[in-house]
Amino acid sequence: MVLTQRWERLASRRVFLDPPSRLRSTMLRQLLHEGLRASFYRVGHFVANHPVFFASAPVLISILLGASFSRYRIEENVEHLLAPKHSLAKIEGNLVDSLFPVNRSKHTLYSDLQTPGRYGRVIVTTGRGSVLDQHHVDLILSLHSAITKIQVDMLGFNYTFSHLCLLDENNSCIVDDILRVLEEIRAWRASNRSAPALRYPITRLQDGREAYIGHQLGGVQRVGREGMIVRSARALQLTYYLQAASPLNEAVAARWETEFCRTLERFQEAHPELGLLPFTSSSLQRDFQRSSRVAERPLLVSLALCAALAVLCCIMRDCVRSKPWLGLLSLVTVSLATLTSAGIVNLTGGKYNSTFLGIPFVLLGHSLLGTFEMLSSWRRTREDQHVKERAAAVFSDCMLPFSASTAMYLVTFGIGASPFTNIEAVRLFCRNICIAVIFNYLYILTFYGSNLVFAGYLENNYQHSLFCRKVPKPEVLQQRPTWYRCLMHTQYNEEVSEPGDLRAYERHLLVSFMKRYYCDWITNTYVKPFVVLFYLVYISFALMGYLQVSEGYDLSNMVATETSTIAYTRAQQRFFSSYSPVIGFYIYESIEYWNASVQEDLLEYTKGFERISWFESYLNYLRSLNLSSTLPRHNFTEHLRYGFLKLPQFLHFTDDIIFTRRMDGEADVAASRMFLVAKTTENKREEMSILLDTLRKLSHTSRVKFIIFNPSFVYMDRYASSVCAPLNNACISALFLLFFSAFLAADPLVNVWLTVTVASVTFGVVGFMTLWRVELDCMSVLCLIYGVNHAIDASTPLVSTFALGRDYTRTRWVRQALERHGVPMLQTYLCYSTTLLPLAAVPSNLTRTLFRCLFLTVLITLFHCLAILPVVLTFLPPSKKKRKGKKAVENREEIECVEMADSTRVVDQITTV
Repeated sequence: MVLTQRWERLASRRVFLDPPSRLRSTMLRQLLHEGLRASFYRVGHFVANHPVFFASAPVLISILLGASFSRYRIEENVEHLLAPKHSLAKIEGNLVDSLFPVNRSKHTLYSDLQTPGRYGRVIVTTGRGSVLDQHHVDLILSLHSAITKIQVDMLGFNYTFSHLCLLDENNSCIVDDILRVLEEIRAWRASNRSAPALRYPITRLQDGREAYIGHQLGGVQRVGREGMIVRSARALQLTYYLQAASPLNEAVAARWETEFCRTLERFQEAHPELGLLPFTSSSLQRDFQRSSRVAERPLLVSLALCAALAVLCCIMRDCVRSKPWLGLLSLVTVSLATLTSAGIVNLTGGKYNSTFLGIPFVLLGHSLLGTFEMLSSWRRTREDQHVKERAAAVFSDCMLPFSASTAMYLVTFGIGASPFTNIEAVRLFCRNICIAVIFNYLYILTFYGSNLVFAGYLENNYQHSLFCRKVPKPEVLQQRPTWYRCLMHTQYNEEVSEPGDLRAYERHLLVSFMKRYYCDWITNTYVKPFVVLFYLVYISFALMGYLQVSEGYDLSNMVATETSTIAYTRAQQRFFSSYSPVIGFYIYESIEYWNASVQEDLLEYTKGFERISWFESYLNYLRSLNLSSTLPRHNFTEHLRYGFLKLPQFLHFTDDIIFTRRMDGEADVAASRMFLVAKTTENKREEMSILLDTLRKLSHTSRVKFIIFNPSFVYMDRYASSVCAPLNNACISALFLLFFSAFLAADPLVNVWLTVTVASVTFGVVGFMTLWRVELDCMSVLCLIYGVNHAIDASTPLVSTFALGRDYTRTRWVRQALERHGVPMLQTYLCYSTTLLPLAAVPSNLTRTLFRCLFLTVLITLFHCLAILPVVLTFLPPSKKKRKGKKAVENREEIECVEMADSTRVVDQITTV
């Protein structure tokens, strides 16, 4: 009956303002809006009627699911997590491995081109002199001898490197060619003869074979006319490949890698003049997961700081109306939701990885806004109402926008959790966030809502909010000591006459600051131009950073900083950045190698690279025999098989060619491979990406069908599109929902302002994180998806309150919106930003990215909600001007509302008595 009378008054009021079609649409939106609010009002009543059950059930569920941590497992395959699942590079890698499997490779260069399984690698540097000096050569060969003598005990047998290594055609362990070079240098010096000049990057060994040492010798200074003779070198790299064909070999090789690192540590202590930087096949996975271990203490500090700030933000001088336990319980709610979601992940066979560190922080930002809004709404309720009515009013006021923002989280992160997401780490993160957000929403609805009811009963009974002790009446309190009166201070039996009257809570520091100072200051006519100017500066710097966005497919951005991976990567960049990784050039079909035009095409494709090519060596071989390179097919193949490949210096090319029999019984080259190395500069990653795209396009248009491959291509190929796809989909889905949910909002302009705010915040975060040297990788993209939701989460209550306001001026309603929602924002951002600060001290690139992106999100969103939106809304739509012909209607409605409020108060007072 009351709702019907209200809509009749609304219709009589609107008839003077809007045309019939607009009136109907407005009434429909407001009817739907009020219907949802009424539903949450009933939910609040139901929770308030059963507070014990709803307070205990979430705790029991969390404890039961948390017991599943006995099944806790860690993801060990970093490539599975961080490399795009569906990429051309993986298809090419499978084809390469089927044609030229790594176990068939008889040369180190080939093994380095495919995933070698287990291996140990070390970069040797010198503080003074060259690694090719006699003393350093002897030390490096001694180090090599110590490594090959490493013993690993397994099942009563001592395994050495000779039992685990990859073997060549003579059943000898494959070692790097640079070791043969060092042995030759030592042999020449032992015979008191000067060693022959060492060429770089391709040198010739004593057996006549050409060897590429560009990735084995670093920091090279060259002399000579062509600049190919090595004068000195500052670094040297050795690699030891291990077999991992069976589970036993895998286990033994893993132990060998551990012992390999220990041997290097002991050798380093004995010979401090050498610098040894180890790296193994498990280093990346170990250092990636190490971010979780080094972040344990800072996370505990974050938890303590957040708890302390949450309690302080809810404390008042009034010991009855203060709500310290509710501030702490907001953090407990997030912890219960995180524990429940982690338990579900463990029970469903999920594996933990370090990107999950961001889940509690994403959840915390969403939860704090919701809980502090509920606490702020509680302050606006009348104290003479029953506790159940006050709790139901809080649910009616806050749960609709909180439910809408939760739905937005589920949609945006749910799209990222779909099978269409190409990065497994992103998909797993989004899936777990969705689970956590669902339970967080349910626990705020039940656990936090029921505790709000308990706090209401304490307040209603005038019990101390912290100690739950009954506060004496003023006449009794005056007889107690000063310290007791200070501890039990309250405004006893204060009458609160109107909903939204904050007189009882104005002594809260943030409420007083926002109402008395900030609202007047930010809407001051002289302040607005400076805010607009500051926003233009913000947009300018954001645009400057946005134009410099770079991809972050360097895996060192995802590991802890003080680790062997970072030290090894820096040494690689310093000493071995002159040349690109070895690129395999694979011709996977039979072509006319003897044809002159085909030969010209192949030589043109490989022009400008450093080459290890059987084809080019064979052509030079034919010229040395005074034979034409354009022999008939039969003669070309026969000279290749029985002449060229039988010579010792060319014997290693045998594994580069696959022969087949034709229908006529003659041999033919079915497939072959060559190896290319490009010269690079400091921008090695960008150059490799450009080179990959260029060669790919060439392979599609050339007559010779070839593919190129290197293990690093699986991280570069489609990385930008794969890692940014969830962000693009999240933004599109958010805009789609905002557009099509406009009819759900009481005013369509609410969604317009939300869209503009989200675009501005996201643009700013992307720009400023680039200026802060954060690249687009899976962690930063996940933070950007959260930034989209966080901007909607924070600005929705402010814009909705402003848009729903009628009468008065824009400035008046901006102040009203800030008074209602500014304090929850300040409480949230004080707690949240303080919680993020310990992350800055974690020695990890992953947590550094997490901290910078989340901190920028918080700072920029706060700037928009408390500065930009309040200023812009004072002179942009929706309009608040009064119209003619409605003054009498307004006065009549105001009288009716006052009468209804008075009658309701009388009924509530009778009910309470």
